[in-house]
Amino acid sequence: MRPGYILFFLVIFYSKIFGQASQPKDLNLEKLIDEIFPVQDEDFNYEDLYETYAQLLANPINLNTATDEQLRSLFTLNNTHIFDLRQHIKENGPLLSLYELQSIPSFSENIIRLLEPFVLVEETKPRGWKGLPGRVLTEKNNYFVTRLEHTLETKAGFKASASPSLHYAGSGTKLYSRFRVISIGDFSFGFTAENDAGEKMKWDPSHYQYGYDYLSVHGQVQNKGLIKNLIIGDFQAQFGQGLTLGGGFGMGKGSETITTIRRSNLGFIPYTSVSEFGFFRGVATTISINRWLSISPFYSHTLRDAHPKTSTDSEIPESVSSLFLSGLHRTSSEIIARKNLAEINTGGVIQAKTEKLDAGIMVHRTAYSFPINRSPSVYNQFAFNGSVNTNVGLYGNYSLRNFSFFGEYSHTIGAGTAVAVGFLSSISQSFDISMMYRNYSRHYYSFYSNAISENSSPQNEKGMYWGWKYRVSKKHSASGYIDLFQFPWLRSKSYNPSEGSEWMLRYNFAPNKTTLLFVQIRKEEKNRNLGDATPQFKTGTGIKTNYWINADYKVSTNLGFKTRAQFVTYELSNNFSKGVALIQDINYDWWKFSLSARFALFHTDDYDTRLYTYERDAWLTFSVPAYQGVGTRRYVLIQYKISPKADLWFRWASTEYENQASIGSGGEEISGNSRNDFKLQFRLRI
Repeated sequence: MRPGYILFFLVIFYSKIFGQASQPKDLNLEKLIDEIFPVQDEDFNYEDLYETYAQLLANPINLNTATDEQLRSLFTLNNTHIFDLRQHIKENGPLLSLYELQSIPSFSENIIRLLEPFVLVEETKPRGWKGLPGRVLTEKNNYFVTRLEHTLETKAGFKASASPSLHYAGSGTKLYSRFRVISIGDFSFGFTAENDAGEKMKWDPSHYQYGYDYLSVHGQVQNKGLIKNLIIGDFQAQFGQGLTLGGGFGMGKGSETITTIRRSNLGFIPYTSVSEFGFFRGVATTISINRWLSISPFYSHTLRDAHPKTSTDSEIPESVSSLFLSGLHRTSSEIIARKNLAEINTGGVIQAKTEKLDAGIMVHRTAYSFPINRSPSVYNQFAFNGSVNTNVGLYGNYSLRNFSFFGEYSHTIGAGTAVAVGFLSSISQSFDISMMYRNYSRHYYSFYSNAISENSSPQNEKGMYWGWKYRVSKKHSASGYIDLFQFPWLRSKSYNPSEGSEWMLRYNFAPNKTTLLFVQIRKEEKNRNLGDATPQFKTGTGIKTNYWINADYKVSTNLGFKTRAQFVTYELSNNFSKGVALIQDINYDWWKFSLSARFALFHTDDYDTRLYTYERDAWLTFSVPAYQGVGTRRYVLIQYKISPKADLWFRWASTEYENQASIGSGGEEISGNSRNDFKLQFRLRI
């Protein structure tokens, strides 16, 4: 039976069976993008990166039991908010309602409104091992999601005429399924499965494939006596500032200039995303020794994609030239790279925690079944080569009233070091500041980090960041930052030691609860090679400036609009290019339907002036396409609430280019000047 028929059958079947139930409020991911997430300006897979954070926020935390680190992970509350909340609970007992926060002076109406989708207030009862199976089977906080995506045009890799090196092994439909049941502070169980377009779905245990090309499973229990946390399956580790052990949901530099600079010390959390790297697979636990001391050991054994290197007289790999991070297994070369490098991670953290201090000692060892032996180039002389890497580190977080100090030091055994230190402070209820210093050696290696960095990993960089936020009144606020950085050694596309800077200014105006206007400017200066026509080490300063003008407003309870203009300029060695995108959104709710639609015009001169912008998508799904070239972009997203427990989403998106005979390259090339994508998603709360 075809996947589309299966999805249709599930929709009809469950719409008849399930009736009365309350439905949690869905996340407003668009608001997160505009106010918290970093500027989308690089060629990253933002969809997978942001999905990890959205999964974290999809499970509201209980304000009566949440730790300071869990509250900070929302990127909404500053030190004053957290301190005042603790004092209120200490003096008055557990919260009875979310709106009790209105009695705390530092909690404004806007802060409470921002918190509402991410938190809840519940009576807390200790839950041990007894009755766990029954609680899992009867827990109402659960969901099953299944989704299919398809591009209507035929890509080159799916054509019979495609060369063997470009030919895709599977169909053109992307399939996805996820199930999760969770009780905050008690347990979490679930799986995620995905088959990308072009990947062949098959049952082949000898090659570690069980139907879907990618499969992730986890089971977690919490607060069971001495065992504070136990995860079996896929997980991430977030300790300190993410230099040694950092989960994949760390924020970067963006319009939220204060809270996103400090990493939250969340420990081990289940991994539920579809990015096929950056997570552990094995077992992790946190065991409480006493009230203030705990230990957190972990073990992981997983298989990574890598390009093998063989000798002339043997087909057995002797080393690998690089890790393959896309997670795609469509062509013969991608399939050859699939899961042929074993990676074993072991380590642990000893933590000491008091009311004001949170500190720890960390060790993390990564071992590969074959050594990594990269092909040498001008800039990668200090890149990691070998089969074993060990990091040891120290971290500390200290809170004192309206100040929060944080820092981490990490050292690669036999190589370099990395350090990140800083503080956040609420000078008053209206004025917040932040500062962070970082220094990463060119021969420091950390494969599971998410520290603040201009590079893709914390290496070969020094920098100083200052951020501020000022609330003039309930209607007016402003924020900004400046970041100065240096690169002591060569980088990809920059064959000289160099320095650079970045700054951002943003002004917000919210005349009422349903209207938000903002303007924002961001400028970055960074060294770059001048191209193949010049000597290899000839570089210049590239200057990129982004401008946003945004109006988000509602004309009625059910009807809202969003209008945005984005501009970008780029200058390098007297060469000047520019880009612009004009975007109009409409959002309308009626009966059981929710409709979102967009029409956008864009005109960019080149790759350096491409523009990224968030688009509404199905639940917990991100779409952040790059607008490049000259053309139009439009999409329609329809959500239908079949019942209080079942939802259906349909999305169609189309891009049409002017004066362009084809789109994309290689196996992804489409003949013609338009591309149409559709998506169908079904969610069931059992």
